[in-house]
Amino acid sequence: MPAPTGPLTHLTRAIREGRLTATALVTESIERLVRAEQLNVTAEESFDDALAEAASIDRGERVPGALLGMPTLIKDLEDWRGHPTRKGSLALRDAPKATSNGVVPGRLLHAGAVVLGKSTLPEFAIEGYTASLLTGITRNPWNPDYSPGGSSGGSAAALCAGLVGVATATDGGGSIRIPASLCGLAGLKPTNGMIGRWPAPDWIDYSTDGPLATASDDLRLLYNVMVGPVAGDPTALPRAFTAQMVRHDGRPVTLIGADRTSPLGPLPAPVRDAFHAAADAVAGLLDAPIEWREPEGFFPEGNPDLDWFTVTTAEHVASLGREWVKSHMDELHVASQEFLTTGLNVSTQEYLAARRRRFLYVRTLDELLGEHGLLLTPSVASEGWLADGRLDAGSTVHGLPPEVYSTAMQNVTGHPALSVPMGHLPTGLPFGLQVTAGHYHDYRLLDIAALVEEAYPWARTAPGFEGLETVLRGN
Repeated sequence: MPAPTGPLTHLTRAIREGRLTATALVTESIERLVRAEQLNVTAEESFDDALAEAASIDRGERVPGALLGMPTLIKDLEDWRGHPTRKGSLALRDAPKATSNGVVPGRLLHAGAVVLGKSTLPEFAIEGYTASLLTGITRNPWNPDYSPGGSSGGSAAALCAGLVGVATATDGGGSIRIPASLCGLAGLKPTNGMIGRWPAPDWIDYSTDGPLATASDDLRLLYNVMVGPVAGDPTALPRAFTAQMVRHDGRPVTLIGADRTSPLGPLPAPVRDAFHAAADAVAGLLDAPIEWREPEGFFPEGNPDLDWFTVTTAEHVASLGREWVKSHMDELHVASQEFLTTGLNVSTQEYLAARRRRFLYVRTLDELLGEHGLLLTPSVASEGWLADGRLDAGSTVHGLPPEVYSTAMQNVTGHPALSVPMGHLPTGLPFGLQVTAGHYHDYRLLDIAALVEEAYPWARTAPGFEGLETVLRGN
């Protein structure tokens, strides 16, 4: 039995069959965004243009695509032609309008998506919580005291509240998987190179676009729309390669489990309990024992989490420009100030040494996974954090320590990683299990997401919200 059908499949079919108009769907989405303004998920709104685009669809002026009429938000890290890309930064409040679409926004538009606006993110996408001096604090629909995560937090919050059908996400250190976990969504960081990148990301080899969805079949649909090369990306693979990508197909499985892959201390007890329960459930589902590994010695060559910080801070300074960073420092969020100050002080020797160790980390993980291995870890090593970035109400520090994260390693190595909802935490937030596979095993992870959803269905929306497909009632 396949996993339950997701809302994108229901809604696009209804529009193609004439049981629902794009105007009705876009109007419903706009009304929901207005009603849920307390979540603060939009960095820019373009409702009138969206309604005009929906009307053109209803007049038959658009070629039907896989996302025909889908209300969509574009993360304000990505270009949308005719609109500024402010990247959550007060220093970029006067950014010029983009003259072209980013790769993924362009592919979504080509597939028929209707963009209603841009979604919120932390400044420059550098934090795991979504709050900035430009747009304020974005809240988690599951518990508004808490953050939806970051950096794709506005997109994730909008999806799990049923406000839009599609919302874009990027992942340079966990920015798909962290909000997927904290918002009860399925999210995939693809193998680096599967979704072409242009222009070069701020974090050159680590960042990629990827799908974020309320259902496993919608995750697959979005991945299929996004995947493919682009001129200028040296890592991009030919589209025909996807036909040869590994599926699950009942193949034998070797499961490796680890609370952590870097020695950053024990997991909080509720997280550890949720993780081990989820790992045992997946082991039963795949009929394979788990080989447990300790974080000490996982990567004897070094620490990919710490090297991630060295590389990304230095590359971000280089992307923005050293003089620009210095001259705009007082306009930046405190988290950006700390991040970029670190980057200003990374030496060439330190940067190149971290880049070279990346090859060792990739080799270690390649050999560990082999042809059949899957690595099970938590997507987030925390019960969640407050919406303003503090770990608890007694803290005065607005910023997250490295021990709450569990996602950067896969960006360093380029392996695909899935976050899938499995259980809940005492904070009321969902728990996400992270599954990492070998390079180019992306469709295998999509198959596993479907298997998990079939066996352990998750709530599509946070309590008190309903999926966008409820607009079909009575149609």
